[in-house]
Amino acid sequence: MALASIFEKVVGGDANIAFMAYDGSKAGPDGADVRIEVKSPIAVAYLAQAPGELGLARAYVSGHIDVHGDMYSLLDRMWNITTNDLTLSEKVDAVRALGVKPLLMRVPPPPQEMRQSTLAKLGSRHAKQRDAEAIHHHYDVSNRFYEWVLGPSMAYTCAVFPSEDASLEEAQYAKFDLVAKKLDLKPGMRLLDVGCGWGGMVMHAARHYGVKALGVTLSKQQAEWAQKAIAEAGLSDLAEVRHMDYRDVTEGNFDAVSSIGLTEHIGKDQLPGYFSFLYGKLKAGGRILNHCITRPTGIEKTINKGGFINRYVFPDGELESVGYLIRQMEDTGFEIRHEENLREHYAKTLKFWCDNLDDNWEDALQEVGPGTARVWRLYMAGCIVGFERNKVQLHQVLGVKLDNEGNSGVPLRPSIDWP
Repeated sequence: MALASIFEKVVGGDANIAFMAYDGSKAGPDGADVRIEVKSPIAVAYLAQAPGELGLARAYVSGHIDVHGDMYSLLDRMWNITTNDLTLSEKVDAVRALGVKPLLMRVPPPPQEMRQSTLAKLGSRHAKQRDAEAIHHHYDVSNRFYEWVLGPSMAYTCAVFPSEDASLEEAQYAKFDLVAKKLDLKPGMRLLDVGCGWGGMVMHAARHYGVKALGVTLSKQQAEWAQKAIAEAGLSDLAEVRHMDYRDVTEGNFDAVSSIGLTEHIGKDQLPGYFSFLYGKLKAGGRILNHCITRPTGIEKTINKGGFINRYVFPDGELESVGYLIRQMEDTGFEIRHEENLREHYAKTLKFWCDNLDDNWEDALQEVGPGTARVWRLYMAGCIVGFERNKVQLHQVLGVKLDNEGNSGVPLRPSIDWP
């Protein structure tokens, strides 16, 4: 069996993908708009060590496999890659075709891969030092790189598209404004934004609603960028971003709390403490808006420690179903007032980010290196497919801390058009 044909078997023969290999072999349709090039025996070694998704990812990130054509189209077509589809005779033929050397070759994973052993040295899952390292791994890449990918808003969370033809900037503004309206922000209020990123929500609340807003992030680069942006916008009297763990915030009696894209990093076992901490930071009648990626049901695995996303993108990340999150909020004391799924919006957001990365690809290679740039191209394109196919979702949940008499302070009907 030719080498290109082996990879075609792994990926799927009906995917309309062409294959080329360093041994001169070819497979797949000649006119395919997407081509995979196997460039060296190391790619074969990666696949032998970790069949399927992880092996292919390692080979691509390290540059021993190249993709010619649109990455999203490739991943959409090969969604269900698995070596388990090969028959026993096909596996024997594959071994013979590969030869012994690539199968015995021991090659380390690319340096962009976060080892579980490295994290374990920093304490148990979601210990403060370990969380700080996990956040550093993904978010302290390069502010310039993030500016290219995310655009002027520097919002690294799902946007809300008011129309099909809305721009990314319009959609990110709409997202922050939707959060502000759900929280019923008014001048003079105090907002705590946990996991604030580059300060987008903090600045939006201060600039458009006259709110005194405090944001906290574990990323030093994010905090430095945000504080500079706040000063340049003339918002220093209202807005502040600190480089710190949300658990170390000492102030309390906030009117509102926003958590946009943080819950994914908290961990299932820590969720009761997380919501309890935020509940304690609110005054009676205060509202919380929790915006995060979720699993579509409670059946799937909460975490795949050996998968590409956990090793390369979000170490220690954990996703729960929205039902589970709501139960934790209710058990903490929050009354749930509104919930919505923005799954399709995240697919659209990611498409913009992928286009931005492609438009700045050569600069990105120089800024963060080929390995990191390839991780981003692969993970973002894969996430588009995940959201489109309902493998992951994005939910906003609005809760309120009732006063001692059970009053919510929520009007009989909201003043904004919630779907």
